[in-house]
Order: sequence, then C-alpha cells, then structure tokens
Amino acid sequence: MDNENPLSELDVGNYLKAHPQFFEQHAELLTEMYLPSPHGSGTVSLAERQQLLQRDRIRVLEAKMADFLKFGEENDVTSEKVHRLCLGLLASQNLEVLVQILTHTLREDFQVPYVGLRLWADPVNQLDREQPIFEAVAEDLRNWADGLLTPYCGHRPSLEMDSWFGENANPKSFALVALRSEKVFGLLAMAADDEQRFYPEMGTLFLKRIGELVSAALLRYIE
Repeated sequence: MDNENPLSELDVGNYLKAHPQFFEQHAELLTEMYLPSPHGSGTVSLAERQQLLQRDRIRVLEAKMADFLKFGEENDVTSEKVHRLCLGLLASQNLEVLVQILTHTLREDFQVPYVGLRLWADPVNQLDREQPIFEAVAEDLRNWADGLLTPYCGHRPSLEMDSWFGENANPKSFALVALRSEKVFGLLAMAADDEQRFYPEMGTLFLKRIGELVSAALLRYIE
C-alpha cells in the first residue's frame, strides 16, 4: 500500500483478527515488539506483557475465590447458629422458657446486645399475660409492623420502643422482624450500640429465617 493510503489501526486490527495464525508464522515478532509495562516500569515485549496481564487476571480471580470461601464459611457458621436456635425453640416446655432461650441465643451466639419481643395476640394460658412480651404496644407501631414485608435494618425508626431493652439502653442500630401467621401478631427487635451493626444494605436472609422460626414456635402459645 502506498504512502498516500497508510494502514490505519482499524486495518491492522481487522487483519490480525482475520489471520489468527499470523503470530504463529512470525513468532519472532512477539519478542521484538515492545509495549509499555502495565506496572509502569519501562517496556516489555508483547509476550511478556501478555504474561503480566494473565498473572494480574489470575490474582483477581484468586482474590474473588478467597472472598467466596470466606462468605461460604461465614454462612456455614451462621446456619449452625440458626439450627441451634431452632432446636432450642422446639425443646421449650413453656412460653417463658422459649423467650429465655431466644434472648440468650441471640445475645450469646449472635452477639446481639439488646433483644426485645412484643406480642399483641391473646395468650392461650392467661397466666402468660403477665409476661413483659404482652405489654401494650402503640397502635402506630402495630400498623408499621403490619406493613413490614421484610426485616427492617437501620437507625431507630420513629416508634416508641424505649421500654423494650431495659433501663438506660440507647441502641443506635436496629433489626426489626415482624412475627406473623396469617397476619402479623408481634415484633422481634434486635439492636446494638454500633451504628453499623445493622444497616439498610445488609443481607436479611437469616433474619427472615429467624423470624419465621420464632413465629412458628410462638403459635402454640397464642390464640
């Protein structure tokens, strides 16, 4: 091709795509062509550059694999904790013991500093009505819980919950899970002093499962 019509970058690229055997027939070019190093340290041959890029890709894949393994191990640990909670709820002989097991497990196994539980259903055993979990709940909180389709995670909602966690408690982040059968009959509240412990973007799969387990375990104690 004459100098008036020089090859463009597109022409070169199209030619190499159309002739994938080019570098097999001219292997010496791989070591004679030099390009800027991707690590910013001078120049390297085309072959070396490809090797460096491949190593970088491998390192990225290894890092992703390590993250997947870490998340998998963490999920296995959490699943085991949920399983132990399930066994404890099933083994409960009465409502008071059930609430004690639930509170203890969330505090000790899941490291949740504050746990609160309120039910606005009638207890099967009227003696249970004296338990704190049956204390009156404001109507606006009940209405809010009715619309809670997934667990809420984040800062304190605009709801009256000061008496749920004991005196002088002032948690900064909350996880609130509606308890339901055919309709919502209660609310499980978990809270922490750490503002980042429960945050809006966190996964809620295990919180949802805990809510379902607690709901099912409570059904035999309410009308």
